[in-house]
Amino acid sequence: MERYDLVYRLYDEFDTKTLREYQEFVDVFPPIDSRVALEHWQDASEELESRKDEIRSSFAAGETLAEVAARTTRDQAFTALDLEARYGRAVNVLVLDVDETLRSAGGTDNEIPRDTLHVLTEFHEAGIPIVICTGQTLENVKGFAIQGLGSEIVHSGNLSIVYETGNGVFTPGHGADTKQLLYEDLDAEIRDVFDDVRARVLPDAPEDLRRGCHLQGNEFNVTMKPNYETGSSRAREIIDDALVYMIDLLGGAVAEAVDWSGDDTTEAGDDGATKPAGYARAFYATEDPEIRGVLEQCGAYLDVDRSSVPNALADVFERIDVAYYEADAAEIGSLELDKVAGVERALSVLDVEDPFALVMGDSKSDLRVMEWVARNDAGIAAAPEHASEDVLEHVLGSDELVFDRGKSVDVLRTVYALNRFARLER
Repeated sequence: MERYDLVYRLYDEFDTKTLREYQEFVDVFPPIDSRVALEHWQDASEELESRKDEIRSSFAAGETLAEVAARTTRDQAFTALDLEARYGRAVNVLVLDVDETLRSAGGTDNEIPRDTLHVLTEFHEAGIPIVICTGQTLENVKGFAIQGLGSEIVHSGNLSIVYETGNGVFTPGHGADTKQLLYEDLDAEIRDVFDDVRARVLPDAPEDLRRGCHLQGNEFNVTMKPNYETGSSRAREIIDDALVYMIDLLGGAVAEAVDWSGDDTTEAGDDGATKPAGYARAFYATEDPEIRGVLEQCGAYLDVDRSSVPNALADVFERIDVAYYEADAAEIGSLELDKVAGVERALSVLDVEDPFALVMGDSKSDLRVMEWVARNDAGIAAAPEHASEDVLEHVLGSDELVFDRGKSVDVLRTVYALNRFARLER
């Protein structure tokens, strides 16, 4: 019988909703030192197996269908079938963003839900490597990874952390390859620019920025974060000002690094921006409409044509990324070190030679990884409904794996079913 017909029959003839409820209860039942509670869990486990046995005895592929029915809805199962028909292979590595993807401040109280953690544990037990791919610092990521997934998984040798948006890769259990500082491979000119910006960003900042912002504890990127609640109107105001300030600071640092001979005391705008700062504003406003919008709102946009930016400055600007996260952060990073570079290094350390990845994320840095796997036929992409417009456009234009805020588990379960179907003989 054709696979689609089998799945139609599975969901039509069996009470899969109740089956999933039993499976979820058994999977995420909290450890309670109570005889009555444990007896209840045992009863649920026995009922779960009884219901699975009914499915197992009704199909030649009964084991696969029983496990799929216990974990996925009808829609998720058919999506998994569509993915298997399109790609003909299983996912063999997970590449996962954290903030606003696995967890959400607005949907999961900024915690990774227990059902999501359980499914990730199941993937690990099935031998699927996990790459945590985030803009956060290594210490932050290690902390919640150990707390959520457990020290055994984190130190299993089958998990890697790409941190600070690709500046470093941490893969416990791999000897000399355990921690790799990718920023050390950058040339001296770029490192000098970052050293200069980092040394001056707070000491030279206007008083309102010094009082209203702090530096995230990065190893390489320079990231200003608000002291106010993320997402608040005050955080938005301070980060908008921080973005303008950091672009200006970057312009001056680049001019010094390349020994630019122009007249850097001449004003390029009514607000007193010197020429290097003005050229930096013009360059990044052209590169990113969102940055241009912030500059306009702050009265800092300069109507300077991108082509007028001196080549000596533009050549360096083209290698440096300025990122704006509304009401959350303003950041300067290297375009030569992004999540793609980090993921490639992580896959190399994990010895994933022919990756077919599930990439989940919400931001522009995640989009680069999604586009990389698409170009190389190396995976599929998924995003939350509140992801950036460009990310959603990419995901909707491919496999339409968009999930509700805080419900990354829905896509993980779909991929679980995909992997089960991919193992069946045709």
